Amino acid sequence: MDIGQVAGLIAAIAFAILAGFLIYPLIRLGRLFDQIADTVRQTGSHAIPAIDESTTTVRQVNKSLEDINRISAAASTTADNVGALTDLYGSMLGKPLIKLAAALYAIRVTFQSFFNGGKNNSDANNAPSQTAQAAGKERVREV
Repeated sequence: MDIGQVAGLIAAIAFAILAGFLIYPLIRLGRLFDQIADTVRQTGSHAIPAIDESTTTVRQVNKSLEDINRISAAASTTADNVGALTDLYGSMLGKPLIKLAAALYAIRVTFQSFFNGGKNNSDANNAPSQTAQAAGKERVREV
């Protein structure tokens, strides 16, 4: 045996040892790829029903939102109608009531001045305004 054959034999043994060490990680890597393929297959088979369920859920949510939109539109219309009715009652009843109250006040003041003999009772006329002024001063002090 010459030196070339010995070197070839050493290289063949080293290659066999290296291949022996690499076989186990390669087998594990192959199993890993098999598990990844199974996982992808299972994910695909579970994803289709999940997508179908999510589509159904989105349809139901859209239907609920449409119902809510109808309800809110009806509530808005009702609020507008109540506002218009309030304005109508205010204009039809409010203004005449204010005029009636003013007329009754004028009649009362006229009768009081007639029965008092035409005298101006300055104490009676000033008392409410003095009370209002005193209340206003107290409010200013509180602030």
